[in-house]
Amino acid sequence: MAIRHPAIASKAAKAAKAARVAKARRHAAEGKNTVVTPASKSYTDPRDVLLKPVVSEKSYALLDENKYTFIVDPRANKTQIKQAVETVWEVKVTGVNTINRQGKRKRTRTGFGQRAATKRAIVTLAEGDRIDIFGGPTS
Repeated sequence: MAIRHPAIASKAAKAAKAARVAKARRHAAEGKNTVVTPASKSYTDPRDVLLKPVVSEKSYALLDENKYTFIVDPRANKTQIKQAVETVWEVKVTGVNTINRQGKRKRTRTGFGQRAATKRAIVTLAEGDRIDIFGGPTS
């Protein structure tokens, strides 16, 4: 659903938005949880979100900028990735960027196949925080 500028929105849209805002305020005052996470999107263990770190030249170059690259679950969103990194390594995450990478088409003797598609996350940590997943000193 596209969000229109308030000057362009119809009267019905303005009324619907006012009703949503009023309901959210009422629920906040009553202490109700208006956002319910479906069971399919919830993860019991944060290590289910983070599958493995990416070991490549590009990911090693990002370490100097305090950025770490992980292969993550394709269904995970940025908030879940941030919470998983913060709980597993006890660091402060300032930003998460995600990339959906399509699997490469590969040719074999018997025909063509395709590698699995992956989702990668580039996690930026707060100044002074580090993750020692690659070992050794960083510059």
